[in-house]
Amino acid sequence: MCGIAGLALRPDAPPPDPALGAGLRAALAHRGPDGSGTHQDRGALLVQTRLAIIDLQTGDQPLFAPGGLALVGNGEIYNHRELRAALPGVAFATGSDCEPPLHLFRTQGLDFTSSLRGMYALAIHDPRTGSVVLARDPFGIKPLYLAETPHGIAFASEPSALVAAGLVEPRLAPQPRDELLELQFSTGTATPLEGITRLAPGETVLIRDGRIVERRHRAALPEGGPETISEAAALARLDAALADSVAMHQRSDVPYGLFLSGGIDSAAILAMMARLNERPVLAFTAGFDAPGAADERAAAREAAGAAGARHHEITVTEADFWAHLPAIAAAMDDPAADYAIVPTWLLAREACRHVKVVLSGEGGDEMFAGYGRYRAATRPWWRGGRAMRPHGILARLGLRRSAAPHWRDGIEAAEARSSGQGRSRLMAAQAADIQDWLPNDLLTKLDRCLMAHAVEGRTPFLDPVLAAAAFRLPDALKLRQGRGKYLLRRWLAANFPAARPFAPKQGFSVPVGAWISARGARLGKLVARQAGVAELCDPAKVEAVFTRASAKHEAFAAWTLLFYALWHRRHIERARVDADVFAVLE
Repeated sequence: MCGIAGLALRPDAPPPDPALGAGLRAALAHRGPDGSGTHQDRGALLVQTRLAIIDLQTGDQPLFAPGGLALVGNGEIYNHRELRAALPGVAFATGSDCEPPLHLFRTQGLDFTSSLRGMYALAIHDPRTGSVVLARDPFGIKPLYLAETPHGIAFASEPSALVAAGLVEPRLAPQPRDELLELQFSTGTATPLEGITRLAPGETVLIRDGRIVERRHRAALPEGGPETISEAAALARLDAALADSVAMHQRSDVPYGLFLSGGIDSAAILAMMARLNERPVLAFTAGFDAPGAADERAAAREAAGAAGARHHEITVTEADFWAHLPAIAAAMDDPAADYAIVPTWLLAREACRHVKVVLSGEGGDEMFAGYGRYRAATRPWWRGGRAMRPHGILARLGLRRSAAPHWRDGIEAAEARSSGQGRSRLMAAQAADIQDWLPNDLLTKLDRCLMAHAVEGRTPFLDPVLAAAAFRLPDALKLRQGRGKYLLRRWLAANFPAARPFAPKQGFSVPVGAWISARGARLGKLVARQAGVAELCDPAKVEAVFTRASAKHEAFAAWTLLFYALWHRRHIERARVDADVFAVLE
């Protein structure tokens, strides 16, 4: 896990000032505190900051291959051992997991990612053609951002690095901003920062003479509709796939642990880690001190005890919320207004004292159909069926000065792309989430919150072997008797009954509504007058929604506006945010 950045230069561009590379390295230093490297040659500048996970001694980057090829990478190639064995005759210079992709590029060109199993954002410079190739893993676990500049195409692991290095001016892009405020994330490749786009999940691009001349795409999900398979056969296949994926995701030369909630996704990973490891699993759980808050620590504690895990618990308090939220919003430069950023950031702060790598349950709901919105999406309208995310967060309450009529366009486009191929309604809904919600909300949250503390997050459910075993399951093995993730629950019931997979679950939620409503009068006035909020929303309505933040929809709207106000202060106004919420807003 690292940070990468650089430039694919135009032929008429002068060589970049050395200060530019230094600025990019400084902006990404938190992602890679263990070292840094720079490569500058005809047509390209590559920069990397390293978090050393595999090959601690010789794995520094850039990596080089015959012909002058150079690579910098962010992420992990889990099957690097198998790739080395499949490349006889190659004289490897390091034990790095990122060296096999460099040699695969020599022989396979732009198709070099087809056999990679992992999470990655890679940049390769080929001085023979003066070209730069950028590639991102199919699920979008690792980020990569692009911007067209007078020098050529700039790229970086975080948009804030492009801004900090002076390559892009921080300005708002209205359509992605509207999506953020109505959906809590933005869709597709456009970000709320004008001029900065995401490389799409699974995309490989060839840049020559400072412009993209070719694109290729690797799909995350298998093609086809629901398959015919018995429950017994599906369970056996799931067991093998989960064992394979968790074993791969545990490959590390440094200590690793697990983010453990009281839910079944992380419980399944815990059970498999306990099966595969000789030493006790190190697990980290967050809970809340607010009265009535959904707190899963008791369930997590029971599961950890049954698995023989060493268990660390933290309590997320209201004081933590006010003290750390500005720093968290600063880390979320590609913004996702997901309140789970708060416990994730604080869990990462605790985990970094013990490990460099944590496994996480992200992707379980999407892969096995865990969300309630999937059940609604599969029903016909006359039985209460409805599209996913039919109501905008602010639009529902009429908070804006003028409507944003196109906030759902990106979601509708994703839904259209996800249909077909013989997929059921349920599969199409899952695929739409995997295409947009997953990379642009959940995985962005995981990446930024963990990398702010130099911790690598790994997601065993987001793996091609696991996807092949789970995505095309019959709907009845995903949804049954009004609940999702049926097959995963059945697997847990047989292999780890301490997780109580069929017991009612509270669900994971952060008590932001209670915390905000207790300070609603003061906070509403502060948020309403912030530049980013005032230009879009009626101040009186904003103040009113903060005083009613104990109600469900009002709480979500108040949280979204608070997050956006802090994000705007840092990333658009470029204000310092090294204080608590009230000091920053005042």
